[in-house]
Amino acid sequence: MKNSLRLLTLSGALLVTLAFASLAATPAQEKAFTDKYKAAVEGKDTATLEAFLYTQGSDPAALEFYKMMHSGGAGEKITSIELVSLTPDDVKKATTPMDGPTGKVCLNLKRRKSL
Repeated sequence: MKNSLRLLTLSGALLVTLAFASLAATPAQEKAFTDKYKAAVEGKDTATLEAFLYTQGSDPAALEFYKMMHSGGAGEKITSIELVSLTPDDVKKATTPMDGPTGKVCLNLKRRKSL
């Protein structure tokens, strides 16, 4: 359960990274994003969850892994969801290579907020 929560958190962070990679969002855009994400998770809408993933240049095996992780949490009730600013320590962790499903991975896109 703890590993699932950790991977779901990582997946959520990936989603947020992708959603805000190019431009900072307004509070209204952030709310729309979190509402859509929450509705997709609670409604078991795996197609919408997969649409949040940034796939350009991604490793196909890693992409399948993250798709599986998203669908694994689908249907669960989300009691609270918000985007929070990242601390410098969070940024360091996100850009440090870590073990992934197909070897070492790190986030290339600049993260601004996390779920």
